[in-house]
Amino acid sequence: MTTVERPGVELSARGIELVLPGGGVALSGIDVPTVGPGRVLGVAGGSGAGKTLLLEVLAGLRVPRGGRVSVRAAAVTGDTARAGAGEGEPLRYGFVPQDDIVHRALPLRTALEYAARLRGTDPGDVPLVLDELGLGEAAGQPVRTLSGGQRKRASIAIELLSRPQLLFLDEPTSGLDPLAGAQLTRYLARLAASGVTVVFTTHTPADLHHCDQVMFIAPNGRPGPSGTPAELARRSPDGTFEALYSMEMPREMPRETPGETPGETPSASEASPQEEPPEPAAARPRFSPATGQLRQWAVLTGRDLRLLRHDRLTAAITIGSPLVIIAMFALLFRPGVFDPGHPAPAASAMVLFWIAFGAFFFGLAYGLPQICGELAVVRRERRTVLRLWPYLLAKLTVLGPVLLLADALLLVVLRALDRLPSADLSVHASLFATTALASFAALALGLCCSALVSEPSQAALVLPLLCFPQVLFSGAFVPVPNMAAGGRWISVAMTNRWAFEALGSGAGLEELWRGGGAEGRTLLDSYGDSFGSPAWVGWVILAGCAVALLCAAWLVLRRRCPTSAHRLSTSDGGPVRP
Repeated sequence: MTTVERPGVELSARGIELVLPGGGVALSGIDVPTVGPGRVLGVAGGSGAGKTLLLEVLAGLRVPRGGRVSVRAAAVTGDTARAGAGEGEPLRYGFVPQDDIVHRALPLRTALEYAARLRGTDPGDVPLVLDELGLGEAAGQPVRTLSGGQRKRASIAIELLSRPQLLFLDEPTSGLDPLAGAQLTRYLARLAASGVTVVFTTHTPADLHHCDQVMFIAPNGRPGPSGTPAELARRSPDGTFEALYSMEMPREMPRETPGETPGETPSASEASPQEEPPEPAAARPRFSPATGQLRQWAVLTGRDLRLLRHDRLTAAITIGSPLVIIAMFALLFRPGVFDPGHPAPAASAMVLFWIAFGAFFFGLAYGLPQICGELAVVRRERRTVLRLWPYLLAKLTVLGPVLLLADALLLVVLRALDRLPSADLSVHASLFATTALASFAALALGLCCSALVSEPSQAALVLPLLCFPQVLFSGAFVPVPNMAAGGRWISVAMTNRWAFEALGSGAGLEELWRGGGAEGRTLLDSYGDSFGSPAWVGWVILAGCAVALLCAAWLVLRRRCPTSAHRLSTSDGGPVRP
């Protein structure tokens, strides 16, 4: 069989210094021994020593204050049957954090298939990866029903679908029983044997026996002992790894085994001879072209629809909440307030305000839970292939029709019950356009705030804080001309103000109030020219707010979900990130 070379990755670091935003020194003078294709590096240390921070620095997710991380291409030799058509492809890396990075509402197989499509890889690899990680029997189960250890392996499976040449894992065996942990570390050794460079952190000393190189981080982020598992065991005071957790030792351990070449270590598979397992399917470099923005939008839209379908509680709330609000509005407003023969100017203003607020509430309530509940997934996908505009537009694509239906139903029901003026179709089309734009602006606000918070519980706390100013500064209860100067400036930023004024203009409030006697004339004076502009002015402002808030959501996600700083190359001596 013909021997060929395919690209692998060689990783090392020297003198890493990391300072946290608060000014505390997290890592000081950390060196990472060179680890190349076919090798496993284990990073150990006590809680708070800085293992996760070092892993993020190596993955390019944090920029150190000093030192350098070197990520270079290194050829992996293999036969053509195993190498496939990977030569010349850009190098890929995976990062598995401690958090679950799988949508819990989806069946496991479905979640992995969407992850494969998003990456442009073959969804046919999903059953192979599931079987290799011992998840084949759980493929049809919703992720939320899996055990903690199974969810951890599911997170690893998603990263393996990218067929990475460099794989980082943050405490992959945490939460696993000893047998499952040993099986997982053996799998990582098999994965490395196929040409992948593997780096993982761990609290479990037993995991270190499956590594080719081990480095300890001493307390307070200082350098600890480093070397092969056998070397470290010989240097330990009692022959165990546990004694090394608080020790500071020379970073490079001298080799004591005759016949070994300095700088070379046996692979984990060589150190622990076993029956040769089949190559992990996730390591077979059968790359597909990277997915473009249009394809990502289609995949993400399909996944969001499946999430809505499988999460029945969320679907029930999404569909049911507008119905409840419409029913309350029908009970709150009395009929005939827009009758020119018996006008009720104040009541008609309140009807339009609450319609505007209802449209705002629909959009905000739909948008707030969307991102914070899957932020870990977004971060993980962003590190590989995810583009943020397709992600945000997929949310609009799925939620937009529901919002339009809710707004249309609100207006139809209120008109049928004589809570809206009897007018031409053009008037009702104007009212619908206003409520639709108000809902989309509120949806964009909800998405922006959802990107800012970290948990759904925080989003629930934000909801009343966002609604209260929209009520106070809309100009309905206190007309804008009667507000203090500060209130008038705040009202400019309230989308509910512009929706209320556009609805009043579209419904002809000024004409109605002129026939409302003294009460109508008083309202005309107090509201000034609030309803004097045509409705399209409000539409332009609402559309501009929606676009601006979507851009703000994009900026927030771009900051909170960074891509890797590494730019890998398939040529020897590839780029080095300072």
